[in-house]
Amino acid sequence: MDTLLTILPDSLDADAWRKCCLLGVGEMAQADRLAIDGGIPGYDLMRAAGGAVMRTIVDRYDPGTVAVLCGPGNNGGDGFVVASLLADRGWTVRVGLLGDRDALTGDAALAAADYAGPCQALGPDILTDATLVVDAVFGAGLNRDIDGVAAATLAAIGDVPVIAIDMPSGVSGDSGEIRSGGLAQATATISFFRGKAGHWLLPGRVACGDFVIADIGIPDTVLDKVDPKLALNHPSLWARALPRVSPTSHKYNRGHVLVAGGAELLGAAFLATRAAQRAGAGIVTVAAPVQQGPLYRLALESAVIRSVKDTRAFIEVLEDPRIGCTVIGPGLGVIAAGSHEKVLAVLRDGRPAIIDADALVLFESSPQTLFDAIRGPVLLTPHEGEFRRLFPDLADVPNKLDRARRAAERSGATVLLKGYDTVIADPAGYAVINGNAPASLATAGAGDVLAGTIAAFVAGGMSVFAAACAGTYVHAAAAAAFGPGLIASDLPSLLPTAIEKIQSQTVI
Repeated sequence: MDTLLTILPDSLDADAWRKCCLLGVGEMAQADRLAIDGGIPGYDLMRAAGGAVMRTIVDRYDPGTVAVLCGPGNNGGDGFVVASLLADRGWTVRVGLLGDRDALTGDAALAAADYAGPCQALGPDILTDATLVVDAVFGAGLNRDIDGVAAATLAAIGDVPVIAIDMPSGVSGDSGEIRSGGLAQATATISFFRGKAGHWLLPGRVACGDFVIADIGIPDTVLDKVDPKLALNHPSLWARALPRVSPTSHKYNRGHVLVAGGAELLGAAFLATRAAQRAGAGIVTVAAPVQQGPLYRLALESAVIRSVKDTRAFIEVLEDPRIGCTVIGPGLGVIAAGSHEKVLAVLRDGRPAIIDADALVLFESSPQTLFDAIRGPVLLTPHEGEFRRLFPDLADVPNKLDRARRAAERSGATVLLKGYDTVIADPAGYAVINGNAPASLATAGAGDVLAGTIAAFVAGGMSVFAAACAGTYVHAAAAAAFGPGLIASDLPSLLPTAIEKIQSQTVI
């Protein structure tokens, strides 16, 4: 039985997950072993990897002088293959090896033996007059700082273009951290079979430069035993589950979203409401404080505004059985009377909810109270500052993926940890890294739009995890379509086009 089909969060496509999955360093090693045990010689895989790197180089650069920096393991073996192939194509090749050539073993020794050119000890002098550098010193599994001659050589590269094999040396494949002495910036990175978290998490995502995944002949069937629980966010994972309008649609079966409005930062609730409407919700109700009700009605003419004077009145609105998802937090206020009780009421209701912004900050001193109140599918959407308030002991865990997973397990909620490298994790350990966000999304109010977008998808029938993945991707695609100068109020009107485009493109 295909474990992915039985364990994946609802609304996700299992075949797409296999294509989009990201592997940990240990999982990639397992995939290699399974391929070799299945009859593919390890050296054939190494030659295929070197060939992929060579093709990337010749597609980008005219022949020149290349310095190939090789380490003592299989990453260095890949480098020797690249050196041989580039020499055959007219490049002037210099190979610098960290260690003794006679000490190489296994496939790396075979690759070194097949390289007919000279090999010198690794050192900064190998870079003299080089027009290109191939970084094959250390792979994704390095778990220590780089020092000595290796660090000195990497530091001396300067502005020369660098093609990194698997990962830039010193960048963790599991976390994206850059160890001391590591290569801070490659021009391009070529990895194999599937990517790794470190290719997409900061700062590794930037350090990799242009990122290429090459097929080297490892069969997808190895994933049956690896059973990866991490993927790169992509529409093929969830596009088929996006809510769609049909001739039998009406406003309630298209999804009813409730937004809890506040008394001061009204704009945040406005943004969440407009986003939910533009993302496809058939009806959005806003529970607005009585005194601010006229302002909400003036700004949100197509939403249903329910004036609530206190928590009891809010709960009466919340009890409408047609509501499919509640958004609480944007503009709620952290000192407004009843805010704390409203959040707990939403959680205890048991229906899907998006807990954002002020609704998270309210529980800084008692996060377990928030977690204990959860009765149904819930999404927490903290940025790093809010995350630190709710999970202070996890805030300094260097691996963002680990932080999000541990927070989801502790809280019992799906956690969307925002950023350029947003991570979405569920309590069972499944996680997705988003990779399409433009830097322009770092603008006030963008998170309110995201909350409303996700709520519309949840109310339309998607699982919270899948809706979080879809909303994050759609939100980023809309921002990218706008370009420079983006402000949050630009985003809602861009959502329909982004959704329509994605719905027509459901395969990788």
